[in-house]
Amino acid sequence: MKYLVTAGLIAAAPFVAAPTFAQGAPVDPTAMVDAFEGVFGVQNGFRRSGARGVCASGTFVGTKEAKGLSSASAFSGKPVPVTVRFSIGGGNPKAPENASTVRGMALQFNLPKNEQWLMANINTPVFTAATPESMLAFLQARKPDPATGKPNPDLIKATFEKYPDQKAQPAYLASVDAAASFGAQNYWGVNGFYLVNAKGKKQPIKWVFEPVSGVEGIPKDKLATTPTMFLNDELRARVAKAPVEFRFMAQLADANDVINSAVTPLPAERKKVSLGTLKVTKVEAEGSATCNDINFDPNVLPKGVEPSNDPILEARSGAYAVSQGRRLSGN
Repeated sequence: MKYLVTAGLIAAAPFVAAPTFAQGAPVDPTAMVDAFEGVFGVQNGFRRSGARGVCASGTFVGTKEAKGLSSASAFSGKPVPVTVRFSIGGGNPKAPENASTVRGMALQFNLPKNEQWLMANINTPVFTAATPESMLAFLQARKPDPATGKPNPDLIKATFEKYPDQKAQPAYLASVDAAASFGAQNYWGVNGFYLVNAKGKKQPIKWVFEPVSGVEGIPKDKLATTPTMFLNDELRARVAKAPVEFRFMAQLADANDVINSAVTPLPAERKKVSLGTLKVTKVEAEGSATCNDINFDPNVLPKGVEPSNDPILEARSGAYAVSQGRRLSGN
């Protein structure tokens, strides 16, 4: 599968087909978190996914166009304080950063009247899997074999064949360079949502945060000489010179577009509108506890934004809660 990414849009040939979401029994969120621990081990006090990261803060200012699409207070046009956490995908707190793996940008918009908007964005336009069942199988196939200490490649192959939706993210990662900076990546929401305006009109969307300075990657022939851990320090140095800015862009779906699949991007030709600008103005010191109590559950939404019925989105709250409970208890 080949991808072309331009200004935060993604064109794929072919797109991953929208799954039918035929499901059996729901996946227990405890089983999902257990599966993460099966792959990465139990890393006491760390997140089960996005274990390595850095906390930051900044402000968001919405646009007039956003205010017409949604009644959310985030789009008032006034600066809104935002807590930001950048991270490396997976549950390894010592994950090497000189590789083409997932990067995350999680956000907490601290809105008036104690309202919040939480997000979990990643630097790939597609998620790991389309359904909780597929996600669980993806993780279970990567649990190291006690005899070899490595996953069984035959099991991974068989799982790919059973769940072809799992092929989308690895194909994308293979097509792009590893991130050279947390502050120079596109971060997609991957799940679909609805913007609801003051008149109750709903607009289905998918969104992406685009770095104003452009995307920066590490050429594959430079990976071997790149430090295994550098992203936190690089972001601190970057923000110390000037705020890192992202354009919050919404891609507007048509009535017949699929928005309930985290592995199916909207067609590239769909109109995009600017919802506002996020400025990251401060990066916390290593080990800062500012983000510790936040689980960045993307189902925590303000008035004026509603979730789609994407099964991955629906499953996130339970798994996030189990993970947070274990982490905050020291496990």
